Amino acid sequence: MRPSENLRSFWSGKRVLLTGHTGFKGSWAAAWLIKMGAEVHGFALAPETDPNLYDLLDLDYASEMIADLRDRADVQNMVHKVRPDLVLHMAAQPLVRRGYREPVETMATNIMGTAHLLDALRDCESVKGILVVTSDKAYDNDSYDQAHGEIVFREGDALGGRDPYSASKGCQEIVARSFEQSYFRAKGIALVTARAGNVVGGGDWSEDRLMTDIIRAAANNKAVELRNPGTTRPWQHVIEPVAGYLMYLQAVVEKKASVSALNFGPKESHTVAHVTDLVLDAWGCDAGTTQQDVSAASKEALTLALDSSLATNTLAWQPRLTLPECVNWIVEWHKAHLAGQNMRDLTETQITSFEAMMDKE
Repeated sequence: MRPSENLRSFWSGKRVLLTGHTGFKGSWAAAWLIKMGAEVHGFALAPETDPNLYDLLDLDYASEMIADLRDRADVQNMVHKVRPDLVLHMAAQPLVRRGYREPVETMATNIMGTAHLLDALRDCESVKGILVVTSDKAYDNDSYDQAHGEIVFREGDALGGRDPYSASKGCQEIVARSFEQSYFRAKGIALVTARAGNVVGGGDWSEDRLMTDIIRAAANNKAVELRNPGTTRPWQHVIEPVAGYLMYLQAVVEKKASVSALNFGPKESHTVAHVTDLVLDAWGCDAGTTQQDVSAASKEALTLALDSSLATNTLAWQPRLTLPECVNWIVEWHKAHLAGQNMRDLTETQITSFEAMMDKE
């Protein structure tokens, strides 16, 4: 059976609780799950931006609740109503700089929101597997003041976080592990975590997103304002880690894998400046870039890279899109959006193209 068919065979007909379904990554995950025949139930806040991917895709959810993870009663009600087979927990406050502005709210969502969900699930007899999506920022990274060469994080490295958002993701890992060991392991229920690199792709209009800023500038033929052009990140198309999440949860539920956490990232990290040049080139814009004054800005890690060899060895997962291919997909998506095309059709076409790449072994 081809890899894409194997994935479809597993997810088709499954009752899936997807938190964060109104977000960028959650919308891509929902589109793929629904395309494969899964029964998807969404739980998330309303989209913050206009336009947003959730509205553009207009997916056929089995049910959804627009609510807050910090509301324990709503979380419990959703779990009791859905009685999910599988859970993909993607809902989060995902922004580093917002974390500086709103540290308590960030921690309440990412830490206590996760605890609320897992607490509701520990008495759910239907659930077979849970994947908690955290972040590559969960690792203890000391490159906030000075880059120390390429820092490549592996699953066994220390968790930490030197800003509120990163700390919340490190704590989210610890919360998930404590629930797994205290409640789910004895019942034979898989509970694992996934740490992905920086995701980009069509349909992301969130604040403080590099691709959002580049596309907006390119569409208006204006120079792109960059905060830190020399910062390096493991940039990858959103569909890459989503594929990893789906493969990972399938593998642990079917007892074909037993690792408790996996990284999902590209083979190489690249600077903000390099990614910006690629997008402007692909768009056909020569407006160039300018640099913001960030002397008083909240600090972010300067260098970050992931070692995803464990995911490759465990799941046969590997990045499929090169960075130029990833950029071309994004430019294609956003030019189609500006032209008024049906974005659900194009999104599903890109997912189908990725499935074909998975099958080329």
